[in-house]
Amino acid sequence: MTVRPEDPAPNPHATEAEVQAAYSDNKLAQVLYHDWEAETYDDKWSISYDERCIEYARGRFDAVVPDAQLPYERALELGCGTGFFLLNLMQGGVAKRGSVTDLSPGMVKVATRNGQHLGLDVDGRVADAETIPYEDDTFDLVCGHAVLHHIPDVELALKECLRVLKPGGRFVFAGEPTTIGNIYARRLGQATWKVTTEITKLPFLKDWRRPQEELDESSRAAALEAVVDLHTFDPSDLEAMARSAGAVEVQAKTEEFAAALWGWPVRTFEAAVPADKLTPRYRMAQYRAWLGFSWLDEKVMRHIVPRRFFYNAMITGVKPGVSAK
Repeated sequence: MTVRPEDPAPNPHATEAEVQAAYSDNKLAQVLYHDWEAETYDDKWSISYDERCIEYARGRFDAVVPDAQLPYERALELGCGTGFFLLNLMQGGVAKRGSVTDLSPGMVKVATRNGQHLGLDVDGRVADAETIPYEDDTFDLVCGHAVLHHIPDVELALKECLRVLKPGGRFVFAGEPTTIGNIYARRLGQATWKVTTEITKLPFLKDWRRPQEELDESSRAAALEAVVDLHTFDPSDLEAMARSAGAVEVQAKTEEFAAALWGWPVRTFEAAVPADKLTPRYRMAQYRAWLGFSWLDEKVMRHIVPRRFFYNAMITGVKPGVSAK
């Protein structure tokens, strides 16, 4: 499991000049932001590689591919981040071997390290999703989580996915923001950040306030985040894009309505306070609450709320041809 020696080294912290330059160079912004976040990303988003996140990743996969013949022999993750989606899918029995790619050297470094710690057969490359550095007909599965909205030309990236897939191979992308969901999520997050950072200025809550330099760095990272988040999606438009790229058996699903309305303020609050205040008991309580709201979404909200109002979109499609499996 290696990152190729010719891949660039990660840049752990962006300078103010680099941040300013990133506003006119989106690829630079993508690298700076994700290198910046790489070492703390798992903690920020409560990512783990245990039963909780294995169940989450496998649940997203099963939601759009309920009848897959598993495991896939070889899988590729685009925009892997810290490896959350593919590594947990592999632990959940979806694939035997994996390759992770990301435009950020820092993320590839962390993802391959995570894979090594888990004892998984995974290699990593720094790569652009619009020009995937693998031969045609290489993979049985291409996957990604919260990646399509970072890619300038999504349809081109989907065409690349189909190119590197074997005939009959499938792509699965989850965690993509819907257009309507993104509006209420960002507004809830901004309001929560403002309230939390103001309230923790009170003397009796000083232990709940992160050092000002950390808050300033988070604000700079958030400014870059606004630059790297390029798209939101209507589920029907996402399906049309996948078909235009050449995929068949295309289907989009959405999830998280009540769970998102509750979850975004919680996530923002967690990012605004010291990590040691978030005890294991607290984290488990929030996870159980998320499960409860997700159950409400699946059993009730899905039947009365149009799918475009849910926050997360998932999309799957198949490369035309006969699978070798």
